Amino acid sequence: MRRTVRSGQIINYPGNIVIIGDVNAGSEIYADGNIIVLGALKGYAHAGFGGNSKAIVAAFYLQPEILQIANVMTRSPEGSDKPQYPEVARVKGGTIIVEPYLPNKFI
Repeated sequence: MRRTVRSGQIINYPGNIVIIGDVNAGSEIYADGNIIVLGALKGYAHAGFGGNSKAIVAAFYLQPEILQIANVMTRSPEGSDKPQYPEVARVKGGTIIVEPYLPNKFI
């Protein structure tokens, strides 16, 4: 998709989704596969909607209200400084971990 997802909009896709733009707070993204945002992710993101725990969520600015991968859900920490570099979220050991995006690292 080449557009910003506005508050109140819901995107549901049966595969991987790449959004070139921002995902504003109050919007919702559901994908059976991965979610990649070339912009800021501030809304609700649910990757691996069909139960795919190997799905990832990546964004230039990963600041979701709620982040869910398969059946594992988390909220962004409040009040902490948000990094200004790309990050990738994935499930490891039954919890969601967020790491800096490193282009030469296999996920």
